[in-house]
Amino acid sequence: MKPIAVIPTYNERENVEALAAAVLENLPPEGELLFLDDNSPDGTGEIIDGMCAKEPRIHVMHRQKKEGLGRAYVAGFAEALRMGATHVIEMDCDFSHNPKDVKRMLAEMAAPEPPDVVIGSRYVKGGRCVGWPFKRWFISRFGGLFIRLMLGVPVKDPTGGFKCFRRAALEFLGDFSLIRSFGYSFQMEMNFRMAKAGLKLKEIPITFTERRAGQSKITGSIATETLKMVWKLRFGG
Repeated sequence: MKPIAVIPTYNERENVEALAAAVLENLPPEGELLFLDDNSPDGTGEIIDGMCAKEPRIHVMHRQKKEGLGRAYVAGFAEALRMGATHVIEMDCDFSHNPKDVKRMLAEMAAPEPPDVVIGSRYVKGGRCVGWPFKRWFISRFGGLFIRLMLGVPVKDPTGGFKCFRRAALEFLGDFSLIRSFGYSFQMEMNFRMAKAGLKLKEIPITFTERRAGQSKITGSIATETLKMVWKLRFGG
């Protein structure tokens, strides 16, 4: 098994070194880490370059401009497959996703009949959010119910961004040319595309914790972006 964790970064200098150490600790010896830095003005990219020079399991793609989370992941997934990944993990750089849960995801993938995608879910039994105001939780929770109703995706946390994919599941989507999302709606669209293709998605409970340091990238426009993409997928596929 050669899992590769793909992690986008933009102005994450306060988190990136600690996060890298924690993720590598929870990957098998063959596992690697691929950062996707969108030309962070705070020097995150330079910090990652320094880590790459010291640790051969850490890699970085330097992207010249900030094109959105979805475009970053599409590029990162393609590169991870080129690097020989058997499994690809996507997660945030701000410790909102607990690196210790990587082991649980990989254990699911080692089962006799593994799923195609393991999703870290805030809204299955045992999952929770820590540090969120009620308004943000409400929008996320009931926005997810709306997405399930509109798109028929059997996932209770359709906007969650902590996942582990089997290589074959990503290869099934080919060159990712079907993916239309540029921003955070990418998470929802990937669930939709994979469920529509008949792939097996399994949710496991996680505790999602508000970021440890740095500034959140979540803005009010994300809800609007996601709503627009729901309609595009529902009526255009």
